[in-house]
Amino acid sequence: MSILIDESTKVIVQGITGRDGSFHTGQMVDYGTQIVGGVTPGKGGQEVHGKPVFNSVKEAVAETGANASVIYVPAKFAKGAVLEATEAGVPLIICITEGVPVLDMVDVYREVQSAGLRLIGPNCPGLISPGKSKIGIMPGNIHKPGRVGVISRSGTLTYEIVYALTSMGIGQSTCVGIGGDPIVGTSPRDLLPLFEADDDTDAIIVVGEIGGDEEERTAELISKQINKPVFAYIVGRSAPEGRTMGHAGAIVSGSAGTAQSKIEAFNAAGVPVADTIDQIAEMVKEKLG
Repeated sequence: MSILIDESTKVIVQGITGRDGSFHTGQMVDYGTQIVGGVTPGKGGQEVHGKPVFNSVKEAVAETGANASVIYVPAKFAKGAVLEATEAGVPLIICITEGVPVLDMVDVYREVQSAGLRLIGPNCPGLISPGKSKIGIMPGNIHKPGRVGVISRSGTLTYEIVYALTSMGIGQSTCVGIGGDPIVGTSPRDLLPLFEADDDTDAIIVVGEIGGDEEERTAELISKQINKPVFAYIVGRSAPEGRTMGHAGAIVSGSAGTAQSKIEAFNAAGVPVADTIDQIAEMVKEKLG
């Protein structure tokens, strides 16, 4: 099994005719993802990588039965793209776009939640269930099918940790990059219960970073609801106060959102926190044998 996506997931690509949309559509098709079409207003009837292009998400869903959409559009169009997918009732929406204004996300978050749908991102690498499906920009070649779930605020750190796991022969069930913006559609607290319920996930890795209180709240949930072993890694330990570390959500102010406060919260919940990327892979290997 896996969470959120598998080989049966039918995906449309919003912005498929653009540079990034076209390139990553090809990468996803090559990986084996079931891409069933794309959307670019005014370019309906064309094809990209052999996939039909539609003028609207509603039309694409009606014609293909798509149940997931991935968005590759400029930041100023991202809000409209997510809302269009929401209005079309797409159950899983993944927004790769970075630089989406926070006020746009305030509106988007409310609409997606009200519709009972799920948004991953924005400013994220997407997700992958190795050997089954990948949606987004994650490099498929470093992943290996297995039984460890990965949740990360950092795209690049996701790749590094996955590579370390794979190098030690440890495969992954599903890896989800949730994005590093102040407001994202899905948090670790949303995903942990899904991994807990997945019979084919034996352990979970949470990659957090400085800023905000998401990791502290995640640790509290783990202590109350999660029985599977969880391991953590915190990015930005040496960042000076006020440094953003490239993510709009990674801002430390005073004692709030510091690496130390997050490490202490995880330790209190019984979650070991690794000092290095290689160490987290070693911890998982030692636990799972």
